Amino acid sequence: MVDGEAVKAVLRTQRVELPSWAFGNSGTRFKVFAQRGVPRDPFEKIADAAQVHRYTGVAPSVALHIPWDKVADYAVLAAAAKDLGIELGTINANVFQDDDYMLGSITNPDPRIRSKALNHLYECVDVMDQTGSRDLKLWFSDGTNYPGQDNIRARQDRLAEGLQAVYERLGENQRLILEYKLFEPAFYTMDVPDWGTSFAHCLQLGERAKVCVDTGHHAPGTNIEFIVAFLLRAGKLGAFDFNSRFYADDDLMVGSADPFQLFRIMFEVATAGGFAEDTEIAFMLDQCHNIEPKIPGQIRSVMNVQEATAKALLVDLEVLDAAQRAGDVLGANAVLMDAYNTDVRPLLADLRSEQGLDPDPMAAYAASGYAERIVAERVGGQQAGWGA
Repeated sequence: MVDGEAVKAVLRTQRVELPSWAFGNSGTRFKVFAQRGVPRDPFEKIADAAQVHRYTGVAPSVALHIPWDKVADYAVLAAAAKDLGIELGTINANVFQDDDYMLGSITNPDPRIRSKALNHLYECVDVMDQTGSRDLKLWFSDGTNYPGQDNIRARQDRLAEGLQAVYERLGENQRLILEYKLFEPAFYTMDVPDWGTSFAHCLQLGERAKVCVDTGHHAPGTNIEFIVAFLLRAGKLGAFDFNSRFYADDDLMVGSADPFQLFRIMFEVATAGGFAEDTEIAFMLDQCHNIEPKIPGQIRSVMNVQEATAKALLVDLEVLDAAQRAGDVLGANAVLMDAYNTDVRPLLADLRSEQGLDPDPMAAYAASGYAERIVAERVGGQQAGWGA
């Protein structure tokens, strides 16, 4: 049996980064749904993020999206975050919401638009310099919709050239994290459609270029834990973007579509030492809350990650190894299933109590009155949302 105290010791060091954009209004391509009390600027976003950390204890940083979270002085924003008990984290670039990027950003056939996109990525590195952020996370909507629209190989050349330029601009302690997406908004080819493409470009770039595994960016039935294991073995897993999807897209709460898959992913991370206190893997949420309240949605998501992690840490590796070596297929599978079927909620409740937190973060937030207060206070102005 795995010692519960040993599991708690690892969980005490767990960190899950929050996305600033999750606190703004969002929706589908058909409709963006507004909610009362939504932040109107980056300062109100970090105030809401601080609430998630207050009740979970494991979400001490918030990622920014530029220009959605652009401010005049990032030192002031960082100081505001510190006063709330959190810090600024990953910087995310936006080269997909400008009319110029209709045919691509750094892979666009027009050199003027490629230059424009590259200058924005340089700007994001400048923001990193000001905030002390380690990671620049890049996702490109670049691709094509029709056969013959553009030269596929030429677009890969442009991609490699642009990534190299950004990589050379990074400081020695900064990393480039390259995300991928199977489809959307391009439906014939995406220029970074899968983990293999991201991996190949990161290998070419160098040690400080890593792959971001977005758990919703794969074809149905993809074995994501294999991808995670492969990248861990190669030393190229830089970050997770946690979310879920059923048919397509990727903005549902992590663990909501397939909690067993999340457990299997976390098990691979655990066996590779990815939960060590000095881990370089960034665990981040990347999701929107279209119909559910923003802050409770983030709290529940963090709790889902905690529960999957706790179950992964409960796997008896010695018994599992013995079963694997003996070729005991059912016995090995049973070891994993026993851990997955364990109710870890009492363990996590005890851990929170030991940390001076309420054992039920959702109930504690609901009772705090914060939701009612921001509805009353945030009247007027422009609510944050997609593009702001």
